[in-house]
Amino acid sequence: LDPCSPPTPVLSLALSLVTLSVSMWLSTIATHGWAAAAAPSATAAAPGSATARHIRRVAMDVALADEVERRRNLAIISHPDAGKTTLTEKLLLYGGAISQAGAVKAKGEQRRATSDFMELEQQRGISISSTVLSYEYDGKQVNVLDTPGHQDFSEDTYRTLAAADNAVMLVDAAKGLEPQTRKLFEVARLRRLPLFTFVNKLDRPSLSPYELIDQIEAEFGISCCPLLWPVGSGDRFRGVLERGARRVHLFARGERGKKAEEAAVVSLDDDRLEALIGDGELHAQLIDDVEMLDGLTDPLDLDRLKRGEQTPVLFGSAMTNFGVQLLLDTLMSLGSPPTPRALDAGDEAGFTSGELTGDEETVEPTSEDFSGFVFKLQANTDPKHRDRIAYVRVCSGRFEKGLKVKHSRLRGQQLTLAQAQTLLGAERSTLDGTSYPGDVVGIPFSPGQMAIGDTLYTGSRRISFAKIPSFSPEIFARCINPTPSKYKSFNKGIEQLLNEGAVQQLLERGDTGGGVPILAAVGPLQLEVVSSRLSSEYSVEVQYEMMPQTQARWAMAGWEEVDAVLSERKLLNVKTLEDVYGRPVLLFTSGWTLDNAVAEVGERLQLRPYALAPDVQERRRKK
Repeated sequence: LDPCSPPTPVLSLALSLVTLSVSMWLSTIATHGWAAAAAPSATAAAPGSATARHIRRVAMDVALADEVERRRNLAIISHPDAGKTTLTEKLLLYGGAISQAGAVKAKGEQRRATSDFMELEQQRGISISSTVLSYEYDGKQVNVLDTPGHQDFSEDTYRTLAAADNAVMLVDAAKGLEPQTRKLFEVARLRRLPLFTFVNKLDRPSLSPYELIDQIEAEFGISCCPLLWPVGSGDRFRGVLERGARRVHLFARGERGKKAEEAAVVSLDDDRLEALIGDGELHAQLIDDVEMLDGLTDPLDLDRLKRGEQTPVLFGSAMTNFGVQLLLDTLMSLGSPPTPRALDAGDEAGFTSGELTGDEETVEPTSEDFSGFVFKLQANTDPKHRDRIAYVRVCSGRFEKGLKVKHSRLRGQQLTLAQAQTLLGAERSTLDGTSYPGDVVGIPFSPGQMAIGDTLYTGSRRISFAKIPSFSPEIFARCINPTPSKYKSFNKGIEQLLNEGAVQQLLERGDTGGGVPILAAVGPLQLEVVSSRLSSEYSVEVQYEMMPQTQARWAMAGWEEVDAVLSERKLLNVKTLEDVYGRPVLLFTSGWTLDNAVAEVGERLQLRPYALAPDVQERRRKK
């Protein structure tokens, strides 16, 4: 132990037990003398006594802190086709959760990817929904959150990042940084997540590793610390240098879906290294690289890593399994365990970005009371049962099946969570044990009971965690059911998908439910997902009638102010709709008309690019 470093939570609680025992012993000396203190039962506490209860509570706190310390919760982010789902599968393979990694685009008898379980995902070879995958590895409980890379599903990715404690940024070695990578990095930075960079696809012709590092540092203003360095690339890719241990891992290609075979692990100073690499030019380049990296790069600083100011960089190939296990080991040793979560300060200014400033009130993961928040809703993971699952990230305390919790948005209404499930992609199993901070549990729920961003908690004080970032929709379409006989299936399917947050629904003003629903999406691929899922899960075909508007703003001041502004003719070429809670939504055909409205009446109407689900009291007032 470093005498200058602060004690860990586990050590602090263990010291509390020691202090308590010493205090009891000294008290016995003062009261009954040395003879009584020397008796074996001198420091024993009677069952049920205040001292015994205190000892049990401290012991439970120690156990909770220990469980928190061994959690590693991480989200993988990247531009589409950088290999994100492939890497996720390989992390499962090396973690022992599966025996053979699936393929994103499976052929013949190849196994499908665990994280891509929707029909459209398997057809298109893309991830369109975030997935939770949990397993044990090296004494740690690992929760991997696979996210969509396509920009049309950015909102789902942003929600998932709100539930993560670490982020792995995947970079294509041949393409370098791409537009979506830049956007997702900014979110990880706003959430103050420790960021690990994995440069993928070194088995293909690649950019220089120096050029890739320069891109990251120049674009993001973040210091890079290479932990794994490539030996060659493309057909000449031989393995990686583990800089901290000064040893080289040489690989032999494994079978597709299987673990790579490590041909040798040799010291950088081993005389056999050049012969084992089998390429004198690569060996000479490696020696030069080591000297240059030692002289030019900053050493790893854990404090800077946790603040998001430095990123460890690792090179490898997820497809051929080179460097994947070393990445997993790095995440276990350097990754952050669950951290304190910020409470909602009631200021809507930061809702769109989700930025954490460091001044927020927080809940510690080792807090005795349970708390958690809903970051994702999913319908029909089991299409036979038409189920609805809320993905709840545990933030503090313990969660067990049957726990009685309070629902913050429903003003503290009590719920008994009699059913709870663990998750591995589409596979679910009943939760039999205890879940701890960092874990994600699946909670079945009834319509209207859960919404994204909801906080569940125990304890006397009503709390709500900081809200999850939202996106303003840019695509609007009337969703038409051309088969009236399937009216019920159509309505049920739309309701389920809206509950998930796959898209948003808008209505003509005064529509009580009989009109044509208007779907609002971030991008066109979201509408494709809705039609595909309605077809495959509800046997309903739909048609879209696209609308010309491209921008939306919620008028939080209410209909009275909107009507007044309309009567004053200060809103021209604007379509007025309402959301499912009856709140006014204004649609604009261009950025120019939007900017005009914001300048003219933005403050008066309280225009917002988003709107969160109102609490139950607010909804009652509006009815």
